[in-house]
Amino acid sequence: MQPIWAIGLMTGTVLDGNIDIALLRTDGETISEFGAYTLAPYGADLRALLVETLGTARKWNFAAEDPAIFARAEKALTEAQSNAVRDFVIAQGLSMADIGIVGFHGQSVLHRAPQPGRIGATRQLGDGALMAEMLGTKVAYDFRSADVAAGGQGAPLSAIYHAALLRGLKANGDTAVLNLGGVANITWWDGEDLVIAFDTGPANAPINDFVGALGLGDMDRDGKLALAGTVDEARLERLLEHPYLRAAYPKSLDRFDFTADMAKGENAENGAALLTAFTTSAVGKGLDLLPRRPKRIIVCGGGRRNPAIMAMLPQRAGVEVIPAETVGWRGDAIEAECFAFLAVRVLRGLPISFPTTTGVPAPMTGGRLAG
Repeated sequence: MQPIWAIGLMTGTVLDGNIDIALLRTDGETISEFGAYTLAPYGADLRALLVETLGTARKWNFAAEDPAIFARAEKALTEAQSNAVRDFVIAQGLSMADIGIVGFHGQSVLHRAPQPGRIGATRQLGDGALMAEMLGTKVAYDFRSADVAAGGQGAPLSAIYHAALLRGLKANGDTAVLNLGGVANITWWDGEDLVIAFDTGPANAPINDFVGALGLGDMDRDGKLALAGTVDEARLERLLEHPYLRAAYPKSLDRFDFTADMAKGENAENGAALLTAFTTSAVGKGLDLLPRRPKRIIVCGGGRRNPAIMAMLPQRAGVEVIPAETVGWRGDAIEAECFAFLAVRVLRGLPISFPTTTGVPAPMTGGRLAG
């Protein structure tokens, strides 16, 4: 297949109020060209609706019929992202006819990892058929459900794209990719055929929630609170005894599996420092599980913009840390690029998840096509 232009969309669980939109030229195996990238704000009303929806989803917990708010949020989200794609394409001097496919991740509202004797469950809101109708192009969506139904974790799905990026650097097992979104996930490639990926622990979500609950904004901006705080090392050691951190991969997390309650009772500075230390220490424990511990990690996602996280990673994870831009990648765009890449794989019928990334029994195709 000749490379085509694909658009990838991502709205993370940190609910930062933006739609990540990235343009990528790819055949689903290699990257031919990086196109434009932007953040498209989706407005306070939609953000408030999504916050309410995530709260409702936690109470719902896959127990019954969908809450009514799901349909309302899905329609609003799909329309907002479709309009953002159209505006983005026009801004690049293109038309939708130039776009081969759109990869529409949708909004994750709840994710439950499988347990012995029980398959997992996952739910992303996003109406691919409506988007395809609005844009007049092919849309790949619902990337996780088939993996989960087959017994996989449904996450992380970024591994195959991270591996393609690492191949472009001619990297090997000494280098891994760390994505810091609401949750942190690692991708390791041995330089040949083996790709391993899993969630190491939380990333920005507990820190954001802790700061927000104190009325100090929506994040620890520039890591100022954490950098001014003191870590309660004894409390941190107790937190690091959590069984998830020593569990074998494949494994995955929901945004709320680790919460701001880990810092309950701490003041703003010390609480932010504790949560940041936990995130970075958990990364180190994750690296210890790999067949070969990497010497450096390339960091992408919003967390790389937090100086406290970036300062603590070398100290507490015991690894050299470099931001994605150092190797010529766009650290904010990688998640959206990933879903452009996966969309082309869906179009071609190529696998998007693997036994060593999500735990499915064999390499598995996934996603649904509309349009």
